[in-house]
Amino acid sequence: MPLFSFWAHIPEYINPIAFTIGPVSVHWYGMMYAVAFSIVYCLVLYRIKMENIGYTKEVVSDFMGWAICGILLGGRFGYVLFYNFNYFIAHPLNIISPIDYSKGFHYVGIYGMSYHGALLGLWTALIIFCRRRKIDSWHFLDVFIPAIPLGYTFGRLGNFINGELYGRVTTVPWAMYFPLDVTHQLRHPSQLYEAFFEGIVLFLILWSLRKIKVFNGFLSGVYLVGYGMVRFFIEFVREPDPQLGFVVGPLTMGQVLCLGMIACGAVILLVNWKKSQKV
Repeated sequence: MPLFSFWAHIPEYINPIAFTIGPVSVHWYGMMYAVAFSIVYCLVLYRIKMENIGYTKEVVSDFMGWAICGILLGGRFGYVLFYNFNYFIAHPLNIISPIDYSKGFHYVGIYGMSYHGALLGLWTALIIFCRRRKIDSWHFLDVFIPAIPLGYTFGRLGNFINGELYGRVTTVPWAMYFPLDVTHQLRHPSQLYEAFFEGIVLFLILWSLRKIKVFNGFLSGVYLVGYGMVRFFIEFVREPDPQLGFVVGPLTMGQVLCLGMIACGAVILLVNWKKSQKV
C-alpha cells in the first residue's frame, strides 16, 4: 500500500474506544484528558522543586482539583454559550444529560467542549482559590502557564483519535479522510496542526521563558497572545462548526474568540508591566 494512501486513511483505522470493561467503554479521548492533567501536574511539581518558586506540593495538588472542575465545567458551558446556544435553550436538560427527552428518552450523548470556555472556567477557579489562600493570582498562574500547552497537545490528539474537529477540504499531500465526515473528502488534519503549534511549539517557547523574571502575569499574557494568534490562523483551514458556519464575515466563532483572547493578553501585559514600573 502506498505511504500516502495509508496516511490518508489513518483516522478511519483508529478505534476511539481504548477498551471495554463489561458495559463500560473507556474512550481514548477521556484518557487523553487524564494524561493532559497528569503532565501539567508533574511539570508544575518539577518547577516548584527545582526553581524554588515558593509553593508547596500540597498547594499545587489542592489547586489541581479546582482546575479540573473549572476546566470541565467551563468547557461544557462555554460550548453551550458560544457554539450551540439555540439548541440548548430549547433542550436545557441536554446540557448535563445524554438523553434527549423531547424524543422519548433518545440517547444523544454529552458532546461539545469549548477551549475558550475551559480557559474562563480555569481562570474563575484560580481567582477563587487564590483569594481563599491569599495568593497572588498572577504569580500563581504563571507557575502553571508554561506546562499548559503540553497538556493541551494531548487534548487535540484526543480530537484526532475521535475523528472530530477536522479541517476543510484540501488537496495537500498530507490530507486525510475522517470517518465522521459524511462527504468523505480529503481534509486538513487540523487537530494535528493545533497539537503541534498550539501545543508543542507554544510549550517550548513558554518553557524557555519560564525563568525570566519580568513581572507577574508576563507568561500569562504571552500565552494568551501566542495561543490566540496561532489558533486564529489555523482556523482558516479548520472546518467551521456546522450549526454556526461563519459568524462575522469570513471569521469563525473560534477566530472571534481568539481576537478577544489576544486583546486580553495584550491588556494583561500592559497593565502588569505598568504596575511593575511603580514598584
